[in-house]
Amino acid sequence: MPGMRGTQHLGFTVPNVKEATAFFADVIGCESFYSIGPFGPFDNNWMTDNLNVNKKAVINTAHLMRCGNGPALEIFEYTSPDQRKTLPRNSDIGGHHLAFYVDDMTAAVKFLEAKGIEVLGKPHTFTDTGMAGLTWVYFMAPWGMQLEIVSYPLGQGYEKEMGSRMWDPRY
Repeated sequence: MPGMRGTQHLGFTVPNVKEATAFFADVIGCESFYSIGPFGPFDNNWMTDNLNVNKKAVINTAHLMRCGNGPALEIFEYTSPDQRKTLPRNSDIGGHHLAFYVDDMTAAVKFLEAKGIEVLGKPHTFTDTGMAGLTWVYFMAPWGMQLEIVSYPLGQGYEKEMGSRMWDPRY
């Protein structure tokens, strides 16, 4: 795409923006910037035509946050007559997760556990493939969203073979 420079933000919908922004600030360490909304409903098909949602949907709030050296998070709270309340798993179409880089995996896991956050299993480290050296573990936001922490203080395996590097929050 002409002029594309990178990912500016990631947008996702949560059941309660206040709860989500508190979690991302207090647990993850993100910085709040601003909120907009409410937005809608409209008497026409604007919401459907422009956002691919029910024409009677309302964006109660959208809140923007920055998490370290990465793209912004645009956190939405909608109400809609046909809103699904079940979050997709990673294996479902539309499944997703957000991954946050940490310098010290052990300290980060202990921190999450001390905050009462559900950590899924123990950290795993890739020993081969392009991800060699990357340690990861998933955890759950209080509303059920899947999140991940990763660490690769010595880099990843692919870096030895490639002439370029994927985006890296360390730089």
